[in-house]
This record gives sequence, structure tokens and C-alpha cells, in this order.
Amino acid sequence: MTELKTDKFYYAGTWMQPAGQDRMAVVNPATEAPVAEIALGNAEDVDRAVMAAVSAFEGFSRTSKAERLELLASIRAVYARRQDEMAAVITSEMGAPIRLSKNAQAAVGIGHLDGFVQALEHMEFEYTNLAGDLIVKEPIGVVGLITPWNWPINQIALKVLAALAAGCTMVLKPSELTPLSGLLYAEILDEAGMPPGVFNLVNGTGPEVGAALSKHPDIAMMSFTGSTRAGRQISIDAAANIKRVALELGGKSPNILLEDCDVEAAVSQGCRAVFSNTGQSCNAPTRMLVPASLYERAKEVAQATAEATEVGDPAVDGRHIGPLASDIQFEKVQALIQQGIDEGATLLAGGTGRPNGMNHGYYVRPTVFADVTNDMTIAQEEIFGPVLAMIPYADEDEAVRLANDTPYGLAAYVQSADVDRAMAVGRRLRAGMVRLNGSDIDYGSPFGGYKMSGNGREGGEMGIEDFLETKCVSRP
Repeated sequence: MTELKTDKFYYAGTWMQPAGQDRMAVVNPATEAPVAEIALGNAEDVDRAVMAAVSAFEGFSRTSKAERLELLASIRAVYARRQDEMAAVITSEMGAPIRLSKNAQAAVGIGHLDGFVQALEHMEFEYTNLAGDLIVKEPIGVVGLITPWNWPINQIALKVLAALAAGCTMVLKPSELTPLSGLLYAEILDEAGMPPGVFNLVNGTGPEVGAALSKHPDIAMMSFTGSTRAGRQISIDAAANIKRVALELGGKSPNILLEDCDVEAAVSQGCRAVFSNTGQSCNAPTRMLVPASLYERAKEVAQATAEATEVGDPAVDGRHIGPLASDIQFEKVQALIQQGIDEGATLLAGGTGRPNGMNHGYYVRPTVFADVTNDMTIAQEEIFGPVLAMIPYADEDEAVRLANDTPYGLAAYVQSADVDRAMAVGRRLRAGMVRLNGSDIDYGSPFGGYKMSGNGREGGEMGIEDFLETKCVSRP
């Protein structure tokens, strides 16, 4: 792997020195040791990157669909060749086990690209409506993109590729906790022949670089994935210029087990879905709603699954889970586990502290709480760690009520031997994505949620449409 340009930013088609001197260490969460040091940008760096994007917009916004498809094909070829590099970088900067990094974290860079290509091939950007007027879909302008640390390339790909497919130019601020994957992605785009100024990258913190993007008068739209708190602030900052704001935020997703499900399979699968990526997925099914008749057996299966879940070195190939991504996240998860204990939930497995034999690294114990009520903090607040809350219910109506009793609405899960019944329950759930019997949504399908889980959708045609404006032209 080439040495990443951690001391530079990418804009106007080249690697540029930052305006300031601020630096930040990138820490390997498995070892707590620095693996790199990156430059941190400021408002002047944002101005430079936005200026490059503005200069490039007029030309790139007029490219044909065929030209943009050709660019996406070039990106795919370069990314595929460097995909293993990307997996290794993600493992080092955020602690995803190397098997997960290869099979999921880095692999989504290809999967989402293919989904966008398929969507773009079938999209029409001009058509005549029923009234006889011409409807034109045009790129919205220069867009600001802010991405999180938990699935770094997943969110970078969902935003960057959609904006490119729409004909927008952009400035990306990756998470300062996982900036190396963003720098490598910039290298890939450059190698693929990205026109100068179309894609620009500035590293930095949210309060500095993120706020400068959100407030910038030449940014037409902000697309953000991260915490609800930060999404709220971005919306406030963007309001002065009436920017469009697309948000993909938190979740506290319910997993409803109906009484006819295979309880062993449903519970073990649900637990593994929570523990995967060390619980750092916004759509994880962290509230398991179980009928009273199955509750005792479900607790046994959940406890056994948690106790059998291995925690280990992310650099080693295996089916174990790795550490949390940072010391801040470690302390947050520890505090919320303790709060669950303090509020009276029954601790079936895990708990506070590191797993036995681990005295460094941000490792946590896979944790299961039973006898949780929906008003407890661990049932309402997104923990973002490998922590499951099990809640009993009396009947289907109560299950739906409990499932919807949350400020979030990102995802929901239903398990039943009767697919039609599962579908009927799924239709009653206030969530942007409903997954039945362990299935998943595919590349190209819309990802996003209701309520405080955000607005807008990512992926496929709807993801591209978020970056388009609508023009109506009357016919004389």
C-alpha cells in the first residue's frame, strides 16, 4: 500500500498543504497506539475546497449520463484492485475484524457502486408530465458530505457516488476518527480520473470543518450521517442559507419475535446481528420483543449466544468481534451498561469492564439485559455497542405499540414462520426499513428512516434523487 498523504487535503485535483498547523493522532482501538497523524482543517481550507467545487460545477453538471457511467466504471476498476488495502486500513483505524472488513466494510464500496450504476442506467432526467410541461432533473449544486466512523466507506460511497451520478461536485469531511479510509478513497478517485474540483476532501472536526461546510453560502446541500445531536446542529447551521439537508441518524430498532417463530434460530440470529461490528451499526436490532410464552427460552438462548461470542484481535482472521472504535465510545457504552443495571434490568450476560484477559484496547463484553421495560434508558437511547435489551409482550398489538414507542424509526425486524403475517406486522411499524426473517435490503434499495432517524434516503435511484433539483419548463 502506498503511504497515505495524511498531512494534506485533496482539492482542485491535487494534494494541497493545509492552511493551519493543527494535527491529530489516529489511534488503533485494539492497541490504543497511534497509527498515523492527520492534518486538521479550518474554515480557510473549506473555502479553498468549496471554491474548487464551484469552479468545477458548471462543466461537470452538464456531463451526460454516459460520461458519468464511464467515470463510475473507472472508479469500480481501481477500487476493486485496491479493495484489500481498504480493508486493512479500516481494521487499523476503527477496529473492525479483518474478515468483516474484507467481506462487508470494504466490499460495500463495490456493492453500492453497482447499485448506483443500475439505477443511473434506468433514470430519466427529462420527461413530459401529464400537463404537457417538461420536467428536468438537474444536479442541485455543490454539496457538503460528512460521514461517520462506524461504517466509513459505506457512507462515503453512498454519498460520493450518488452525488457523482447526479452530476454534483462536492466537499467530503470524513470522521476524524477514521480519516485514513477517506484519504485512500481520494487516492482511488484520483487514479480513476476524477475531473479536478469535482471531488474534494478536507479532514477536520465537526465544530470546525463540519460547521464551516454547513454554514458556507456556496454549499447548496448538506448530507450527513451520524448522531441525532450533530444532525440537529447541522440543520440549524444550514438554515440560514435555506440549504437542503439530508440526514441519516440514529436508531433503536425493534426485533419482534412472533410466537410461531423458531425461537432458537430467531434469538441467536438477532443476538449476532446486535454484536456484529461490535454493535456499532445504526440499524442494529437492539430491542428484542418476545412473546411471554417464549420469553424464558429466549433468555436462555440469548445468554448462551452472548457467552459464546468471542472477542479478539481484529487483525486476526476469525469470527470474533473486535473493540469499539474509540475511548469515548468505550466510556459511553460502559456508562450505559451500568445504567441498565442501576435501573433494574436483569443482566443475563456480559456487563461492565473488558472481557477476561484483556487489559488494553477498547474491548467490551457482549451484553444481554432481560426484563427491560420500554421506558428504561437502555430501551430508548442508542448505545452503539454490543448490548441487547429483551422486552416481553402479551400480544401482537402490544408488540407493535412497544416497537413504535421510540423517538427513532430507522429499521425494524419481524420473525415468523408465516411470511404473510410477518409482512402484515411489518406494515404497522413506523420505520424506514423492515427486515423479515433475517433478510436484508439489497444494494440499490433506499436506506433511511422515520422520525429522529433522519430524512432523505441513501442508495440507488432514491439516493441519486436526493441530489437533484426539479425544474418545470412550460411548452409554448
